[in-house]
Amino acid sequence: MKYNIAFDITNNYQSKIYHDFCIIGGFFEEGELSPAIHQINNKNNKYITSILNKNGYTGKIGETLLLYHIPDEPSKKILLVGCGKKNKFDRDHYKKITYHAVDTLKKTKITQIISFLTELNVNEKYNNYWKIRDAINIIQELSYTFEQFKYSTKNIPQTLQNVIFYIHETDTLKDSQQAIIDGTIISRNINLAKDLGNMPPNMCNSEYLVQECKKLEKMHDHTTIQIIDENQMQQIGMNAYLAVGQASKNQSLMAIIKYIGDNDYKKKPLVLVGKGVTFDSGGLSIKPSEKMDEMKYDMCGAAAVYAILRTSIQLNLPINIIGILATCENMITNTALRPGDIIKTLSGQTIEIKNTDAEGRLILCEAITYATRFNPKIIIDIATLTGACLIALGEHFTGLMSNNDELANELIIAGKETDDKIWRLPLDNQFQKQINSNIADMTNTGGKGGNTITAGCFLQRFVGKHYWAHLDIAGTAWKSNYTQNHSATGRPITMIIQFLMNYINKQKNKKCYFTQ
Repeated sequence: MKYNIAFDITNNYQSKIYHDFCIIGGFFEEGELSPAIHQINNKNNKYITSILNKNGYTGKIGETLLLYHIPDEPSKKILLVGCGKKNKFDRDHYKKITYHAVDTLKKTKITQIISFLTELNVNEKYNNYWKIRDAINIIQELSYTFEQFKYSTKNIPQTLQNVIFYIHETDTLKDSQQAIIDGTIISRNINLAKDLGNMPPNMCNSEYLVQECKKLEKMHDHTTIQIIDENQMQQIGMNAYLAVGQASKNQSLMAIIKYIGDNDYKKKPLVLVGKGVTFDSGGLSIKPSEKMDEMKYDMCGAAAVYAILRTSIQLNLPINIIGILATCENMITNTALRPGDIIKTLSGQTIEIKNTDAEGRLILCEAITYATRFNPKIIIDIATLTGACLIALGEHFTGLMSNNDELANELIIAGKETDDKIWRLPLDNQFQKQINSNIADMTNTGGKGGNTITAGCFLQRFVGKHYWAHLDIAGTAWKSNYTQNHSATGRPITMIIQFLMNYINKQKNKKCYFTQ
C-alpha cells in the first residue's frame, strides 16, 4: 500500500486540532533541550529532564525516547532525539536525527507528527527551507516500499500520514511553504524513478518506458513526446544504437520529451540524456552470473531523466528542457553484436567493438549526436556506465566529467546544496589515446586503466562544441544486494533539479551563464 503523506507548516502548536499529533524535539549532550521541549519541561516541573536523567540518557546522536501522557499538553506524545554536542551540530547531524526520529516512529502506530527539529540552529545558509526539504526527502525515503509484486502486503508497516513543521519565524513561512511544495514533488518523483528501477526487466522494457513518457504529454500544454523507433533509427543511421539491441526480441526505442516552460520558446533548451538499458546481459562479452539480476538497474539514467522532466512540469519551472530516454536491451542470440565488428554512427564516425558489455556508450553517443540537432545550451547525460566508477567512488559520489569548468562547478554546487554528492574526474588527452583504433575512428573501450574516464572521453567525441557534462551513476543509482535495502536510489534527481533551479535564478538575474 502506498501512503500519500501530507505535509504542512504551523507556528501554533497549542491548537486543539493537534492533540493526536506526536511532538518531535531534541536534547543535546550538554543537557540542553531544544526550545519547545524546554518550554514544555518548565511547564511540567522538569518532568522531561527528570526522566532523561533517571534513565541515563546522554543526548548522543541516535538516542531516542518516546514519552506518553505528558501532563497539561495538547499532544500527549513526545519523541525526544539525541542531537550530540551543540557546538558541533551541523547539517549532517540534523539529517541523522531526523532519520532516527522517523525510523523510531516506523516501529510504532504513530502516523501524525509535529516536528520542532526545525528550531535547531545549524548555520545561516542551512535555513528552514533546506531543513524542511531534507526532512521531507528522509521521510519519503523511509516510507518508500516496492510491494506491487508481493502476494500479501499486510505485514508492511504503517507509515506517517501527516507531518507538520513548526516554524517560529513568521518571515520564513513563505519559504517554508515553498520547501514543502518543492520537497514533496521532488521526493515523490524520486520514488517514481525508484519504482521504474525496481521493476522487473520482463515488464519494464522499452515499450513500458515509452508508455510512461506519453503520460507526461497530458500533464502540460507545452509538453510533447516524440518516439524514434528502429525503422527511423535505421533510416537516419543510428547503427550503434541498433547494434546494441539487435539480439533482443524487444524493440529499441528512443523517447524524446520536450517541455517548453519558458515564455520565450525560442530560447536554447537544456538537453538531458538518460541511458535506458532495461537489462544488460553484457552481450557476447557476458557478465558474471553473480549479481546479474542487478542489471535491470541499467536503465536508472533514463528513469532519472523521466523523473526530472516530470518534476520540472509539476513545479512549472520556467525553462525549456528536452529529455531523451535512450532505451533498449542488451541480449545474446545469433544476431548479437560481436567483438571485432565495426559500426558507423549517426555522426559519421566509426567504432571498433572491443567489448559488447561496453554498450551504454554506444546508445548514448547516438542519442547525444541526435541531441545536438536541437542546438542546446547544455547537454547532460546520466548513465550507469562503468563498474570502474563504483570501484573509484563507491556508492557515495557520482562521477562527473565535463568539457566546461563553469558547468562542472555549477553541478558540484548543486550537489553540495542537496547533499547529493558528485566528484569531477579529468578528461585529459592522454586518456583519449587509449580509445584510438588502428582500423576505425575509435574503439568502444580503452581497457581497464582509467575505464570511467575513457568512457567519458568516448562520449566527448560526439558532443561537438556544445557544453556537456557526463554523470556516471554506476555506483549511486542503486543499493547493491549486500545491503539491507536492495533498491534503486533515485540519484541524481535532486541534484539536477537544484541545478535547474539555480540556472533559472541566474537567468532571472541576467548573470552570464554558459555564454555561447
